[in-house]
Amino acid sequence: MFTIKRISIAAAVVVALVIPFLGMQQYYFHLISYSLIWVIMTQGLNIIQGYTGYVSIAQAAFFGIGAYASSLLSIDLGISVWLSIPLAVVISGFAGLIVGFPALRTQGHYFAIVTMSFCMIIWVLMVSWDSFTRGEAGITNVEGPSPLFGIDFADKHNYYYLILLGVFASILISYRLVYSRTGRALITIRENEPLAQAVGIPILRYKMIAFTVSAMMGGLSGALYAHYTHFINPTPFTVDYSLNAILAVILGGSGTIVGPIIGSFIMNFLPEYLRMADEYRLIIYGVLLILIMVYMPKGIIHLLQIGYAYVRMKLNRSERG
Repeated sequence: MFTIKRISIAAAVVVALVIPFLGMQQYYFHLISYSLIWVIMTQGLNIIQGYTGYVSIAQAAFFGIGAYASSLLSIDLGISVWLSIPLAVVISGFAGLIVGFPALRTQGHYFAIVTMSFCMIIWVLMVSWDSFTRGEAGITNVEGPSPLFGIDFADKHNYYYLILLGVFASILISYRLVYSRTGRALITIRENEPLAQAVGIPILRYKMIAFTVSAMMGGLSGALYAHYTHFINPTPFTVDYSLNAILAVILGGSGTIVGPIIGSFIMNFLPEYLRMADEYRLIIYGVLLILIMVYMPKGIIHLLQIGYAYVRMKLNRSERG
């Protein structure tokens, strides 16, 4: 049976698949591609932030670890990009395990401070470890994946589908995780951690799962970003970018699958559209974000849910009539 929800999902998938054929300007195509890379990162962040209730400021660090790991593996060791990307995901997940074990023993602002410190440490290493990371000059000539089945991924339009595959995978993983026993445990921890512990839920284990999966998605997005731009330096991996990712999840709708998608596109498109008002761009941007946060605390997805409920109500009334 077709429902509004299923039709909306199908329409979104179709639009995503045909975007390279729409003949849009390269600038807008780049913004869409970059936003989709962000979707992977924010889907991961949403698992630990939206569903577990722990605000991590380390997502930009995992984003950077994935980018540098895949780039250095392919350049310095000559490993195929098709192998360096999954290895970068594993390395990011391992970093998540190392950081998560002590960090997740804390709560609230203490957890935020620990993850922020980790993000700052990783950024300092990227800047100062010249012999390994090339420092502020960055890594140039990061190659894309080699042709596969005759498809040349040096073409941005073909690489777009690789990014899209990562987006679909991250959404599927989030969906399967959330609507599973693990997901129910995570939501219980978010709502009442002492109660979750009292009923026998191994909270540290589940929090570690959430944090590690979040780190792995951050690493995947970073690896795809590196081979998309063919150049990386420490600039995109600062605490500021982690805070923007947190804001994207909140704006779209924390604790929902669709929310991070909406938030990622807003955080990438809105600043660009405000460039026409160059002198007042940051002021307008800040005011808009404040208004959204104040009047839509549950995120923009909440408005869509209200609209969806209203349409369903109208359709039910028309069927009865």
